[in-house]
Amino acid sequence: MKLTKDFTQGNIPRQLLMFTLPFMASNALQVFYSTIDMMIVGRFVGTAGLSAVAQSSQIVNFATMVCLGVSNAGQVMVSQAIGAGKRDRLTPIIGTLFSILVILALVFSGVFLGFCTPILRLVQIPQESFEMAKEYLVICGYGMIFTAGYNMVSAVLRGMGDSKRPLLFIVIASVTNLVLDILFTGILGFGVPGAAWATVIGQAVSFLFSIYYLYRNKYEFGFDFRMESFRMEKNYARMIISLGAPMAVQSGFINLSMLFVNAIVNQVGVVASATFGVGCRIDDIVNKISQGIQYAAVPMISQNIAANQKGRAKKVVYWALVYSVVMTVFFMTLYILFGKQLFMLFSDDLQVHEMSETFIRAILWMFPAFAVMRGSGAFIQGIGHARLTMVLAMLDGVILRIGLSWLLGIGFGWGFYGFVLGYALAPYGYAVPSMVYFLSGRWEKRKTLAEEM
Repeated sequence: MKLTKDFTQGNIPRQLLMFTLPFMASNALQVFYSTIDMMIVGRFVGTAGLSAVAQSSQIVNFATMVCLGVSNAGQVMVSQAIGAGKRDRLTPIIGTLFSILVILALVFSGVFLGFCTPILRLVQIPQESFEMAKEYLVICGYGMIFTAGYNMVSAVLRGMGDSKRPLLFIVIASVTNLVLDILFTGILGFGVPGAAWATVIGQAVSFLFSIYYLYRNKYEFGFDFRMESFRMEKNYARMIISLGAPMAVQSGFINLSMLFVNAIVNQVGVVASATFGVGCRIDDIVNKISQGIQYAAVPMISQNIAANQKGRAKKVVYWALVYSVVMTVFFMTLYILFGKQLFMLFSDDLQVHEMSETFIRAILWMFPAFAVMRGSGAFIQGIGHARLTMVLAMLDGVILRIGLSWLLGIGFGWGFYGFVLGYALAPYGYAVPSMVYFLSGRWEKRKTLAEEM
């Protein structure tokens, strides 16, 4: 099976669907193995432990999403290099990307290990959960290099048009995590630290396997793994940073705003903290599965833009929108009919079950925005428009997500419902402007990244 696929010709709806399905599965599994932590902790440790994992994992997700933003920049560059017929550029692009992410992962590890207590106090973790959250954050800090490495490998493979091998790697992580979670947290009674170690070891095994696999297939992969190939080349480092910084900021802002909302919710009490944490985890599952459409659309758009086939790039966006609407209707129906039962999988606390109804009523407003974003968001990433990405990230992650959560929850006095509703309405700040920009056609005069390689 070839690692590289050509999306500049062929049937677009079929290509997009077949490319999307493995991404949906791998995204679902990626969320699944982090969700396992919460489900097992909720059963064996209780509501305080559930709150600890929910809140500290949001902090870890902030670092993960920043690394993912930089990885996505590399993905776009790989896709455009392939679309423009410049495969000889892959080795320096991949080597530069890898080196940047190693540095970034080490920085985050240092921050988590050295400043875990101030960070947790900043987001106002409930006192009952504080020590457990601290242990979870420190342990995950040791594993940041594996998290960043896996995201790098997956992003490069996505850029090449391969969605099946990332699925294989995440299956390995999920199975490892599940077995160790049951062993450490359930059977051996390690509690929250056991869940953290299970996650870190699962990611490490997956990353090391992916590196071994790609080394065995290095000629087809397009990277020779020689030490000199890992050095950063100035031009590609500049391109990755200039494109990746806004993408990282976008991801970081969204997670930072989630931490802000968490801090507000945490003041309400441990039940609200656990309910919001579980609700965000369920929402993350839904979001990540449908995000497979966007993951598939980005390299398809990038290749066609670099090959100067703008008409095909437009069709990819339209078909991504069609598939997204179908997924949105399905998940909204699932949420309406079985939302409370989903919360019951995580916790036996009747107060959490009762508060879940409030969360569900508010979060449903988010779904239409995500349906639009799968196509328009993929388009903004695919063309490599870093400045627009930055502006929309600030609008979504800071101005609307934080502003609306505070306004509706505290300003209007709607409490927990207002906090969740503000969080749910924020993505319209990205969805609407990005779709308007796509429909305007102003992007057709932009210079492609491939022209600078």
